[in-house]
Amino acid sequence: MSIRVLLADDDEAIRSAYRIILDAQPDIEVVGEAEDGAVAVEQANRLQPDVILADIRMPRLDGLELTRRLGEEFRVVVVTTFDLDEYVHAAIRAGAAGFLLKRSGPALLAEAVRAAVAGDALISPQVTVRLLRQLSHQDQGPHQAQPARQATHRERPRPEVVEELTAREKEIAQLVAGGSTNAEIGSQLFIAAGTVKNHLATIQRKIGARNRVGIAAWVWESAS
Repeated sequence: MSIRVLLADDDEAIRSAYRIILDAQPDIEVVGEAEDGAVAVEQANRLQPDVILADIRMPRLDGLELTRRLGEEFRVVVVTTFDLDEYVHAAIRAGAAGFLLKRSGPALLAEAVRAAVAGDALISPQVTVRLLRQLSHQDQGPHQAQPARQATHRERPRPEVVEELTAREKEIAQLVAGGSTNAEIGSQLFIAAGTVKNHLATIQRKIGARNRVGIAAWVWESAS
């Protein structure tokens, strides 16, 4: 069966472009469009899509608030023009199942939809590289020069853990933060993909994360 997608963006031209891209995929079908976040909430409850593609800046209800309201029931992939750390972290905390820049291209758009349905999460490579670079700088110590935009991230308190992770769980969480899929993690650690999935479920419970994006965020923030 086709993956059912709801588009939420206040730009009609953007929605039309997304529809053309996604409807051209053999396994994806656009079932609805919304010009603002409030309409998207109504459409989601009525249409029950598998994935919602949501812009951040929309009238009435923005994409971040939409994700907070719907992130537990629906897979929401945030798509935005604005490559800002504050948006990335807010989307992840809200429960987004992916974060994509609009300039990422049609192939990544379709892959983000498929990844969300598969229980994975796609984050734009540009964003992932920057976050990993921040993590690397933080590991070098407090004297490493940091751009001003990252200062607020460094000042956040370390995230609380409901229950401590085992060494293997920490290893898997680090690989998730590095962008590895379940299959890649299984191959690297010589365990079955199903075992990886079970570990991820335990990690999510222990750290209070909604999905693998939340696991990645926990890793990044724990290193700050």
